[in-house]
Amino acid sequence: MSAPSGEGDSLRVVIAALTGNLLIAISKFVAAFFSGSAATLAEAVHSVADTVNQVLLMVGLRRAARRPTLLHPFGHAVESYFWPFLVSIMIFLLGGAFAIYEGIEDLHELFAGHPVEPPGSRIWSYAVLGTSFAFESYSCFVAAREFQKMRKGRSVWETLMHAKDPTIPVVLMEDTAALLGLGIALVSVALSHVTGWSGFDAIGSLLIGCVLGGVAWVLARRTHSLLLGEAASPEDRALVETIAREVPGVDAVTQLLSMHLGPQHVLLALKVGFDRNLAIEGVEAAIDTLESRIREALPHMRFIFVEPDSDYLLERDPERPVPVRGFTK
Repeated sequence: MSAPSGEGDSLRVVIAALTGNLLIAISKFVAAFFSGSAATLAEAVHSVADTVNQVLLMVGLRRAARRPTLLHPFGHAVESYFWPFLVSIMIFLLGGAFAIYEGIEDLHELFAGHPVEPPGSRIWSYAVLGTSFAFESYSCFVAAREFQKMRKGRSVWETLMHAKDPTIPVVLMEDTAALLGLGIALVSVALSHVTGWSGFDAIGSLLIGCVLGGVAWVLARRTHSLLLGEAASPEDRALVETIAREVPGVDAVTQLLSMHLGPQHVLLALKVGFDRNLAIEGVEAAIDTLESRIREALPHMRFIFVEPDSDYLLERDPERPVPVRGFTK
């Protein structure tokens, strides 16, 4: 039995990330205040962005579970795609843009002859960034473990680009970016401390902003595609055709259209060529059997529409198989 692309526990991953990022954000702001490090401040704002993002992802999961209404007869599963898309924008605005601004501002002051002297000890930055690295590693471990369940033998990039549930990939990429940012911040603080040149700190802030901007672009591109409505996976479409061919009275599937409304909500529309000897009652029985078997094998196919193809009998060439049209011209 096939299953939806996303099999990880999205809620568990989001809760783990939310708890860790909230504690990390508070500690980073304390460290930034006492150390005066631009890179540490950029990391603090980054953690605030991540915390807000986890809240938005939880909102999306809750809203996606609402029942269909007259206004939204196919339900609200698309909320699972809208909120991660919003998160990708927030990563850039709250995290990336601020870090780049802070780095440029400090470099401008430095080259204008007004270097910013840190008001306190860098030990604060070392301690908090090191502790944050440990917490962030645990959050990333939780996300990576659930992400592994989604891979099904595919490469990491293929899974990121083709998974129909974006929540876990979003959290995983956030955590990976956070670990990279922490590493950059630690190196920047250390270089500024050892050399006495605060420019390393500003450069670290710029690099953190670039990392966050890159992650935001990848996530926005992926979730935008999901929002537009992606087809079911090739494996699911192939299984639907196999099931159809095994239903008595079905000769061929002449058109197959599908769209993910959410990770576990797929709309499926079929044009089917039936045996010419079937009466109306036989066609109706074959359609009922087809729908039942598809739902049994693919429970995430929530909305199934089957239309008899009247042109099938007219166009049929017994020497040539009927091609399946994936879209309507």
